[in-house]
Amino acid sequence: MSGAAVALLIAAVAAAFWPGIAMYDTVAQYGQVLGGPVDDWHPPVMVRLWQFLHLLAPGTAPMFVLQIGLYGVGLVLIVVALVRAGRPLAALAATLITLSPLLLGWQMVVLKDGQMLGALLAAVGILLYFRLGGRRVPAAAALLAGLLVVYATLLRANALFATVPLAVLLLAHPRSMVARAMLVISGILAVLAVTPLINQRLFGAEPSGVAKTQPLFDLAAMAATSRSPAPFTPAERALIVRRDCAKAFFWDPLGDPLACGSATDRLRSESATSLYLELGRVAAARPLAYAEHRLQHWNSTERWLVPPGLIDAGPPDEAEPNDAGLKSPANPLVPLWQHVAAIEAATPLGWPIFWTAVALLLLAPAWKRRSDPAAGIALALIVSALILEASFLVVSISSDLRYHLWPMAASALGLVLLGNRLRWWGRGAFVSGCVLMLVIAAGVAARHSLPRAPDSYQAMVHSLSG
Repeated sequence: MSGAAVALLIAAVAAAFWPGIAMYDTVAQYGQVLGGPVDDWHPPVMVRLWQFLHLLAPGTAPMFVLQIGLYGVGLVLIVVALVRAGRPLAALAATLITLSPLLLGWQMVVLKDGQMLGALLAAVGILLYFRLGGRRVPAAAALLAGLLVVYATLLRANALFATVPLAVLLLAHPRSMVARAMLVISGILAVLAVTPLINQRLFGAEPSGVAKTQPLFDLAAMAATSRSPAPFTPAERALIVRRDCAKAFFWDPLGDPLACGSATDRLRSESATSLYLELGRVAAARPLAYAEHRLQHWNSTERWLVPPGLIDAGPPDEAEPNDAGLKSPANPLVPLWQHVAAIEAATPLGWPIFWTAVALLLLAPAWKRRSDPAAGIALALIVSALILEASFLVVSISSDLRYHLWPMAASALGLVLLGNRLRWWGRGAFVSGCVLMLVIAAGVAARHSLPRAPDSYQAMVHSLSG
């Protein structure tokens, strides 16, 4: 598999999907690009970049070219590096993974998640291209990779849990893993502190209140399962319980005016800081309720022990209805491709929990061989994936599959890079295989025993348990 062939394959699929698919978030961002108020609900860095590219062409086309270009460049560099290193089977495996209907299908949707995946894949590809050949990374290439990681960090509120450890572990220094761990922690704290300043002062975005969704999501869940309604009033709690708005799947019913928006209006008028302080107080008073809620949500977003037909897994095949002129791709291949992607999403290969388990099993062998260039990059990918997946235990309000595109791809590429260093037979391989089979068996059993999930967003928002 040559780099040119990979590039042609990606270009051919992208041509069929031209000029990219616009989801609800895409349409909202494009409204800001056209002159609407810019806020921080969607990444301001993407809006400002899109405004610049909008001078070249209207609609989704310029961002689609950027998104696919980054993804394609990253994959081509990875394939070329593996072929030059004498690992053609690994190059083929990397191609099959990143050209899978699910990953590539989501990459055809102009969205912050696809932008993040493309930027990080390109950054890793640049570094792997030089390091796998035993060459020093030129300063210009290192700077470009760094800028791509910074861009990815600003694209999602929780991206720092993936990008900071990835960047630290890809650095040549410090050598000490203890020092690197401290650098990761301090880096995450620093990014948390400066991101609001960057969004509001550098990119001129207005605060949208998005930071309040996390504490409201957690507080509502604890109030719904406790006799104490605090910090909600008894009437607010009663509405949340009656309409079953405290769902493990997502926070959306709590903000929907037709569901439980009226039960959260009062608290949404408070500051994010006061809500987080209240969350800390309530969680400390009801630790088991908090832990149960967060584990239920983590299970939902990992799509493990869940009902069949859970929405927001497969990528869309048409644009969200809009008045901005963003149209759906006309090629008949599009719905077929996305249908196959939805089928893949329903298999263990489309469950984030499967790739989380893979990353956990790869952590030890990657650590033991970290002095090897390929294993060192694999370790960075695996740790990046695991820390992001672990962050969903605390910071997450929705179960969309697209939030897991990077950790799924990173875990799979980590497996490819480590493939020739792993023992595929023996006791360790048997134990790892058993762990993966247990994860899969539990997920399959849940999907066969639980009632089918509502089949649309609105049905999910307004559905009642039982």
